[in-house]
Amino acid sequence: MSEQPQKEDRTERPSEKRLREAREKGQVPRSRELGNVAVLGCAVLALKATGGHLGASARDWMKQALTLDPALLGSHDRILVHVVALARDLFLPVLPLLVVVLLACAIAPASMGGLRFAAQALKPDFARLNPQKGLQRMYGSESLAELLRSLLRVALIGGIGGWVVWRAFAGLLSLSQASLEAAVAGGVDLVLGAVLAMVGSLLLLAAIDVPWQHHQHRSRLKMTKQEVRDEHKELEGNPEVKARVRQVARQLSQRRMMEAVPQADVVVVNPTHYAVAMKYKPGMRAPVVVAKGVDELALAIRAIADRHRVAIVEAPPLARALYRTARIDQEIPVKLYAAVAQVLSYVYQLRAWAPGRGPMPSLAELDVGAEGAPDPDAGGDGSPAR
Repeated sequence: MSEQPQKEDRTERPSEKRLREAREKGQVPRSRELGNVAVLGCAVLALKATGGHLGASARDWMKQALTLDPALLGSHDRILVHVVALARDLFLPVLPLLVVVLLACAIAPASMGGLRFAAQALKPDFARLNPQKGLQRMYGSESLAELLRSLLRVALIGGIGGWVVWRAFAGLLSLSQASLEAAVAGGVDLVLGAVLAMVGSLLLLAAIDVPWQHHQHRSRLKMTKQEVRDEHKELEGNPEVKARVRQVARQLSQRRMMEAVPQADVVVVNPTHYAVAMKYKPGMRAPVVVAKGVDELALAIRAIADRHRVAIVEAPPLARALYRTARIDQEIPVKLYAAVAQVLSYVYQLRAWAPGRGPMPSLAELDVGAEGAPDPDAGGDGSPAR
């Protein structure tokens, strides 16, 4: 079986990525009819606009070219200079017309698919030497469409040309009675008018061909459902890989938190389901949360705090509030300043207290407001529902 997807399997519209890759390879829609209309139309309009100037320049050039200067016969060096001057005088009047035609050559591709240089299009494609594909191109739908366009082009040009000549037949006969200059001018106007009428007929053909070429271009770039899925995975990332990346990032984040717990001043717990470690040093505007977690992660934070003799304070409302509102490596929320200050004051009093120096310090009831309300999905003691 051939591994190449069949044409009937390509049912999905091409993605922006596929269209961009095609443009980079030089595969853009092109309309020969639009190119013909642009070049012929601009050339005819330019000739009609500059016809009088071109005619006068051509007459003066002919007089200069056919006038023999006796001084040139005895000086071979001046002959070359004279020939260069004649060529220059012939080229300069025609230069505007050539510029218009060159610009017209760029109008069609620019309006269809833009102007771009694709180095990949210059690479040899040996697949085109395949006789089977060559026969498919010769007798395929594109060849049939090109044949129909050619027949329609011949019919339009022939019909319009014949109609113009028939309409101007009386004028052609009258040119034989006119002077040479008038006959030439009338003949040129007649030819330009006929060509302009033919360009109008080609414009109708181009109006049909341009949408067809866009349709054919997108049809050639259609994708299979599998190609769409593969491209989506490539752009968005494989779900398994993304999940693994998130898992690794979560593990690294947890490792950094665990390494920061020994430097904490206090760990507020709930008493086992929530744990939030905070650090405060002189010069800080407010305490900073260095680690937080629930369930197994909370137990791990408590275990590390126990090993490194970090103060552990059971304050369920404050633990829940800190876990929900505070972020790692950031200061605690302003609304919890007072409650956290009470906890730190209690910890510092414990550090300074020794048996026999008065009663042991105790932690007063903390007011955390709505921040410490139990979660909707939590149990009566504030623990997460299981």
